[in-house]
This record gives sequence, C-alpha cells and structure tokens, in this order.
Amino acid sequence: MPNTILYDDGAHRNILLEDFDAGGLAVQANQHVIIHNGQGMILDPGGHKVYGKVLAETFSVLAGGSLRYLFLSHQDPDIVAAINGWLMTTDADAYVSALWTRFVPHFGLDQLVIDRLKPIPDEGMVFDLAGSRLVAVPAHFMHSEGNFHLYDPIAKILYTGDLGASIGADYRVVGDFDAHLPFIEGFHRRYMVSNRIMKAWAEMVRPLDIEIIAPQHGALFSGKEMVGRFIDWCADLECGVDLITPTFKMPAF
Repeated sequence: MPNTILYDDGAHRNILLEDFDAGGLAVQANQHVIIHNGQGMILDPGGHKVYGKVLAETFSVLAGGSLRYLFLSHQDPDIVAAINGWLMTTDADAYVSALWTRFVPHFGLDQLVIDRLKPIPDEGMVFDLAGSRLVAVPAHFMHSEGNFHLYDPIAKILYTGDLGASIGADYRVVGDFDAHLPFIEGFHRRYMVSNRIMKAWAEMVRPLDIEIIAPQHGALFSGKEMVGRFIDWCADLECGVDLITPTFKMPAF
C-alpha cells in the first residue's frame, strides 16, 4: 500500500507509512511520521526486519528535512528493537518512559549514542518540533507500566500505541465500529490492565479535539463519531485484572 497522508496544511504533515511486512510470525505494525517546517518525528519506528525500508521511506517523506525525534510509546521490540540503527544513522534524540531507559540499551545501544536516549517523566512532556507542540500523554498500564500516547493538536490526531490495536482487519480505516469489535476485543481484554485505567484514560482524553485515533497496529478510528465510540468503549471495558481468576494453578507435572 502507498503512504497515507492523514493531514497536510503545507507546513505540517502527518503521514502513515506504507505497511512494511516484517514477515513470518511478526505482528503487523504502523509507523507514523510527523513533519513540521522541515523537522520530523517518527513514532514507534519498529524492529530490525523493517528498519531499512522504514528508514529509507522516512528520509523520502522528509524530502531534505531533518529527523529531530524518535518517539517510543513503550519498550516492546516491535517499537524499539532497531533503535541503535536509528541513532547511529540520524542525529535524532529518542524518547521513552523513564522506566525503560535502563532496559532499552539491552537492544544493543552503542556507547556513542547512549546519551541520546532520553527519559519521558511519568507526567508526560511537550515536544517542540520546529514550533509545533506535540504532547506526550500519560497512558501507563495500557499495556506497559511506562506508556505514552502522543497528541498532535494541529492535526487533531491522538497516536495511541497498542490501545486501539486491531488484529486481522484488512482495512486502514474503521467504517463500522460494531463490525470492528471482533478484531479488537480479545487483544484489549488480555493486554490492557484494568477498567480503572481505561476509564481514567477516557476521562483525560474526552476534552481533547480529536479527529483521528491512530493505533500502532491495524486500522484508524477517523471522525469525531468513531473517536467518541472508541473512547466510550474503552471506558466501559472490563479487562486484565478485572477478568483474571484470583488464584493461579500449577500445571500438572
């Protein structure tokens, strides 16, 4: 599939890169690039199998601009496994939850670039991308203990990492929310920690002006009605520890 332009006003662009197939058992993942006045940020750039293609496509859409930030929503390998390559071949700084700055180096960070892995504090932060303000929004336990979403108030896009992920949907934009539920329910019931967390997130993001919710896997939620339905669904979802039995049993051996 070709790249998808989610927003473009001439100075500010939001691009969903084409679907780079990591092959085999590897989960499908979306890579997003935000460009403002010639500076770029890539979100959750991915693992080794897609690194070369994603890097080349990122420089293509930057069109001579510079990559300023790597935003890592959390620590999973489908997000950070190729981080050393990105830091060695660009001048960008990488940002991840402060909880994970001592763990991400296990993916093979060279000492030459270790100081460009930066912490995001628990309360979040604001990035300045050539004058555009991008907000790292706390989303802890959704599913990672140190987890962040990214809100772009110019494009009105909320990038939600694993929240909203769909598995097996063969379309880019959700057209029928009820028909989409089978592609998201199982994943969210197992991977999201609890309804308490989901409800807290929903209350935080409802006041935001959001036109698109863009997960790291699968289809986008586009338009205020679809965005609202997804937020309402999250607020009501029982998941994680809400569902697990209070005792574990040893397997027979």
